[in-house]
Amino acid sequence: MNSSAALRGRQDAALAPGIGTRSIYAERAENAQLWDVDGKRYIDLAAGIAVNNTGHRHPRIMKAVAAQAERFTHTCFHVAPYESYIALAERLNALVPTGADNRTMLVTTGAEAVENAIKIARAYTGRPAIIGFSGAFHGRTLLGMALTGKVMPYKKNFGPFPADIYHAPFPSSFMGISVEASLEALDRLFASDVDPARVAAIIVESVQGEGGFNVAPPEFLQALRALADRHGIVLIADEIQAGMGRTGRMFGFEHAGITPDLVTMAKGLAGGFPLSAVTGRADIMAAAHPGGLGGTYAGNPLAVAAASTVLDIIEDEGLCARATVIGDRLSAHLRQIAGRQGMEQLGDVRGLGAMVAFELVKDRESKQADPELTNRIVAECEQRGLIVLPCGTRANVVRLLPPLTIEDDLLDEALQLLEASIEAAFLGLER
Repeated sequence: MNSSAALRGRQDAALAPGIGTRSIYAERAENAQLWDVDGKRYIDLAAGIAVNNTGHRHPRIMKAVAAQAERFTHTCFHVAPYESYIALAERLNALVPTGADNRTMLVTTGAEAVENAIKIARAYTGRPAIIGFSGAFHGRTLLGMALTGKVMPYKKNFGPFPADIYHAPFPSSFMGISVEASLEALDRLFASDVDPARVAAIIVESVQGEGGFNVAPPEFLQALRALADRHGIVLIADEIQAGMGRTGRMFGFEHAGITPDLVTMAKGLAGGFPLSAVTGRADIMAAAHPGGLGGTYAGNPLAVAAASTVLDIIEDEGLCARATVIGDRLSAHLRQIAGRQGMEQLGDVRGLGAMVAFELVKDRESKQADPELTNRIVAECEQRGLIVLPCGTRANVVRLLPPLTIEDDLLDEALQLLEASIEAAFLGLER
């Protein structure tokens, strides 16, 4: 019988060591709970990194996928297309608020969606340059890494990267980077490094995932929209982690009331099945020549069936509103902990909807990062049966991404386990 220890030994002997993992070897899962091969039960506040917004193995998704598997599992859409791909594209076209008629393409991973959005923007504008932001994460492909604004573990030793990629600072009230400072940096970028007339696209996350759950202020996204309009630049909203109801709206950028030109989706789109999408203005999406977009597994029929059902579940079960309820409870509980004497190293609590994080520092005045305390909290959570994730460019943020279908009693239990883990980690540092 496999045990965690035995699987770790086999993994070390068989896998490339660059594949970083935890020590939780999954055996089965249901909604917000997961059991490992040793029978230990966990409450999952990671949701496969915001993939299982509808929980593990939602019955309606399992039924839809099983029904599709009875018909066919793969034809390659380029060889023998099928109605379900077209129907999902129609739904996404209607769902994504660009303020225009939309078109959609399906691929498999978030990085593929980002790469294709860049290809489309370059084809449409005839320009080469792309602007991203510090702390961003846009994938692990060569272009994705170039766009990503976080060196460890994503970019170290993997260069050189593609040219004509530029970064500006992302606003962070906790770190003292104002919206005005970010916009001034963009002005300096245009003055010193790249002519805005050469910029094809600006790509931005409404809430940075790997960067530490930094929320883009509405006025920042509004200013980017105006800037893009002024210079004829395509504005790409990367909603790969923040989309599909996670922030309390279907897409995080909707909180700012803006209309992006292109939107990338993945993660929560298909409830655990690999699928991603680019949806955007029809005139921009038409820029790529026939045959220039796609992929062998793009729009896999099983994943498409899952995604169509995910959209139904989000609407039928009110998951956008549920995300707000969950996020309010998480944030309130964390702020209560942070306000207690002796918890000053819990420097900041932030997020949007059910996308909540807290940042650990040596002290609130210097704001010096404390990755050691961060790792202690993650380890304490795991020991107690709670799955959470670290993130942040300084490796000092703990992020919480519960399924939007988590039951109230499980959420209560998770909050108790999280509080106990934080307390134990703080106590361990005092000894």
